[in-house]
Amino acid sequence: MPTPLFDYRKFWAECFGPAPELPTTRAEMDALGWDSCDIIVVTGDAYVDHPSFGMAVIGRVLEAQGFRVGILSQPQWTSAEPFKALGKPNLFFGVAAGNMDSMINRYTADKKRRNDDAYTPNNEGNKRPDRAVIVYSQRLREAYRDVPLVIGSIEASLRRIAHYDYWSDKVRRSILMDSSADMLVYGNAERAIVDIAHRLSRGEEIHKIRDLRGTAFINKRIPEGWRVINSTDIDVVGPTKAPINPYQDTSAQTCSESNTDSASEPKEQVVTILDAKQKNEQEVIRIPSFEQVVSDNALYAHASRVLHKETNPYNARPLVQAHGDRQVWLNPPPIPLETEELDWVFELPYTRLPHSSYGSAPIPAYEMIRHSVNIMRGCFGGCTFCSITEHEGRIIQNRSEDSIIREVEAIRDTSTGFTGVISDLGGPTANMWRVACKSKEIEAKCRKLSCVYPGICKNLNTDQTPLISLYRRARDVSGVKKVLIASGLRYDLAVETPEYVKELVTHHVGGYLKIAPEHTEEGPLSKMMKPGMGTYDKFKAMFEKYSKEAGKEQYLIPYFIAAHPGTSDKDMMNLALWLKRNKFRADQVQTFYPSPMASATAMYHSGRNPLKRVSRKSELMSTVKSLPQRQLHKAFLRYHDSDNWPELRTALKKMGRADLIGNGKLHLVPPRQPPKRHQRVPGGTTTFATQHNGLPRNPTRKGKR
Repeated sequence: MPTPLFDYRKFWAECFGPAPELPTTRAEMDALGWDSCDIIVVTGDAYVDHPSFGMAVIGRVLEAQGFRVGILSQPQWTSAEPFKALGKPNLFFGVAAGNMDSMINRYTADKKRRNDDAYTPNNEGNKRPDRAVIVYSQRLREAYRDVPLVIGSIEASLRRIAHYDYWSDKVRRSILMDSSADMLVYGNAERAIVDIAHRLSRGEEIHKIRDLRGTAFINKRIPEGWRVINSTDIDVVGPTKAPINPYQDTSAQTCSESNTDSASEPKEQVVTILDAKQKNEQEVIRIPSFEQVVSDNALYAHASRVLHKETNPYNARPLVQAHGDRQVWLNPPPIPLETEELDWVFELPYTRLPHSSYGSAPIPAYEMIRHSVNIMRGCFGGCTFCSITEHEGRIIQNRSEDSIIREVEAIRDTSTGFTGVISDLGGPTANMWRVACKSKEIEAKCRKLSCVYPGICKNLNTDQTPLISLYRRARDVSGVKKVLIASGLRYDLAVETPEYVKELVTHHVGGYLKIAPEHTEEGPLSKMMKPGMGTYDKFKAMFEKYSKEAGKEQYLIPYFIAAHPGTSDKDMMNLALWLKRNKFRADQVQTFYPSPMASATAMYHSGRNPLKRVSRKSELMSTVKSLPQRQLHKAFLRYHDSDNWPELRTALKKMGRADLIGNGKLHLVPPRQPPKRHQRVPGGTTTFATQHNGLPRNPTRKGKR
């Protein structure tokens, strides 16, 4: 087992004690009595000393180990000089793009440059470069070539191997190659970054640190003592005769009954999976090289499939991918933090405020979460378009109830402007806290991509009554008037505990509750790994029943995605008809955004489905790539917008569905344009759908997906 985060022997600089806020200038260092920093974190976000901001978490965790940590926030990147502002660190530079991928932060799904940035004071845009991790790393190499350089954050995490890049429409090398970093830490990196800091402080060279979970680095060759297994031998690309499937779960029949690998494939011989420790010490899986995945889409989809199958920290094996004559080596994921460790991380001495140098300038991302509490990490949903699972893992890491309540009390006692409303108790999802596999043994062997698709695994403990206890205790805190739940609700999980749904609907919905069916049609839903609409209907019935019993007028706000891989024009037409039948109007819509490493992005790029064994003869999927078709799918979601009617009329005629053009209730669009055009509502990246039956058109409160 790994060393608990709070059990390391502290570095000598602990004598300085915690800084009121981590220094961002030499003057602030002088005020603390520091002659130098041990570690400097460079970030693309404004420095907000709050546990929802990655640079604050890493900074405070390292400070708690006794190290002096400085923050270079949003440095000007056109020269190396701004990167010298805090001097040369004694141990290493840490580089992060911020809480968001810099390309997603700077561009819309239509590749248009954004003019704003929620992670910057005054919402000001253009305060970070494209591909921030690479640019910051290059400037740091110019400034201090000999200082160890460690890259992290979601931007580095999702680019740890060769990956399809939506913005350049090509496969790019591992970010390790382009950044020239010494090491990459992926996922929530507390374990790795603490170990790196202590080992460097003891004089160990960074190029000799090769055994840390959750890290990636470049080797010239495979080290002695490792048996190399070609991934195409264990997950064959091409026609085969009943191949052995090493990813078949042998721990319990219930874990393989709903495994999507077996769908539409011949039954495969089951082999015993050896003890994880034995395999991790002896074997490394070679996935197709950068050059191979660039030239062969089937191999790209195969590499994506193998990577996702090797993400359980308890059975994953190292991966290696050649880039020319060099080898990018990925160690297995980190062991999840125990509850005591996660409590410790969240209860470090954060000010919970933006750095004082920003004055009163608003930072929208901070304003959204300042009175919210993160109760967990991870997600076992496995939605193919989402990056949470790739980054944080499928095993839920939980805070204790006592720790969560202490943070609620801290918000009440210290947060200026607190009105008695906790805006969220959540995380990646609203209702996975303390939900886990019933058996640690089964969990350690499982390689399923989702615990809830195509149905909820019978080994999953779905009891959400602990959340009921937490909610009640939180709203009973003196001075707290209301506790809202704004994180995305996994409604297929919620219906397993009707008492939870009743508690949520009765006390924790502020008029609207956002949920994410994402689509109505089986084709795209099967590629998203999302449940069918039957589960939505079941939750909707519960929601309406308990709202009525509570005497409250409350409404569901469903999210939908346009242009997801596997979606046809007919699918979008049927979704639009469902929206009209149910009197929903989507004011802002989300078009599929191919983020690096996501399974859906592999579908988008390769045209193949990595949820099943990939063959060069596999049926090609429908993918929506052209701008006109992406715009059409988006227009179907906004069928009520008169600006979209000409495009929809043309499309419906081509589809042989001119019968949907007319003025009746069953028609989708009218035959003629109105005499005066309505003002177009600008598109966005988040779907807000509101029922159009006399209700307010658009709720303004936004929550996490």
